[in-house]
Amino acid sequence: MVPFTRIFWIVLDSGGIGALPDAAEYGDTGRNTLGHIAESRPLNLPTLLSLGLGDIAPLANLAPARNPRAAFGKAATHSPGKDTTTGHWEMAGIWLPQAFPTYPHGFPPEVIHAFEAKIGREIIGNKPASGTEILKELGEEHVRTGKPIVYTSGDSVFQIATHEDVVPIAELYKMCGIARQLLDGPNKVGRVIARPFTGSPGNFTRTPRRHDYAVDPPKPMLLDVLADRGVPIHGIGKIHDIYNGRGLQDYVTTVSNADGMQKLTDAAQKRSAGLIFCNLVDFDMLYGHRKDVEGFAKSLEEFDAQLKVFLDSLLASDLLILTADHGCDPDLRWPTTDHSREYVPVLAYSPKLAAHAESSRNLGIRETLSDLGQTVAENFGTKIPHGQSFLSQLL
Repeated sequence: MVPFTRIFWIVLDSGGIGALPDAAEYGDTGRNTLGHIAESRPLNLPTLLSLGLGDIAPLANLAPARNPRAAFGKAATHSPGKDTTTGHWEMAGIWLPQAFPTYPHGFPPEVIHAFEAKIGREIIGNKPASGTEILKELGEEHVRTGKPIVYTSGDSVFQIATHEDVVPIAELYKMCGIARQLLDGPNKVGRVIARPFTGSPGNFTRTPRRHDYAVDPPKPMLLDVLADRGVPIHGIGKIHDIYNGRGLQDYVTTVSNADGMQKLTDAAQKRSAGLIFCNLVDFDMLYGHRKDVEGFAKSLEEFDAQLKVFLDSLLASDLLILTADHGCDPDLRWPTTDHSREYVPVLAYSPKLAAHAESSRNLGIRETLSDLGQTVAENFGTKIPHGQSFLSQLL
């Protein structure tokens, strides 16, 4: 018998909780995603506070719980970088020796020329940009000419935006597959991302049919070793794309955080064992990168209400892990729209914890995100290359 029959793992994409000691190397001194959102106005987060969110680090207007229901702490990213792939891979036990390449001046001519030759079209863009701003700038030209918009950001991404009425979605996905094959060696970016959009000039809107093409993770990693043990893994949201489907028994995509929480609740009703792994991307995609502090705040409050309902569905044999993969501080005092190099919160809750002494619940500062994956691995009777499990503190 395993200690926890089911583990529900939720990644609040970009929900960082304060700058890491090496943040200055990334231009992120002082950035604090949750901290600055909490400073913006009082937040209504009773469920997260009851679990111990306010006990992890000081948050304005949010008092620590007297007796938090969950084990709490924060974790550092050991690998260089501050992107989705780096964070999720490290959770699964992968430490990167160097960061994925980034392109602050756009992609080199040899990359762009090879891509254009393969797809049979010229491209426009080829620079770092906000996803919404690049559509304002180049969307009309794309619609007129059919030239795909290629852009990047502060992260290691090659993004291709096309209008669904101009370039069929299947052709966009094919272009992304071509880019993924071309971007190798020194130009092996973390992700190629399809960014379809619709609408008319002045009113372009990105659609939910985004698709990520990640680098194949090295072996062994958490999802591999769990699959080898026969542990069923169900992915929700971007999880399939981030790990290239490795180890997953099945998966579902999502169109919003609310959709993700509904699918997580559905999984709790239908699945009797294994890992249910969910990424909620709205915090990052809709609010962090767009510098929307109030939108981020409202989204946290909506998640908190949905989390309360979800907790009621958990059994004594279940474990819930809540964390993030990096930060994306929307505070306007930092003009960048890029991710931020931050600690991430760690909350681990089970109805079993109700009988534990409060002193056992402080997980402290974890040196690597791999501690989370190692905890999951130990629960199911296996291990991954890096990380120290905190399973014993939950038992």
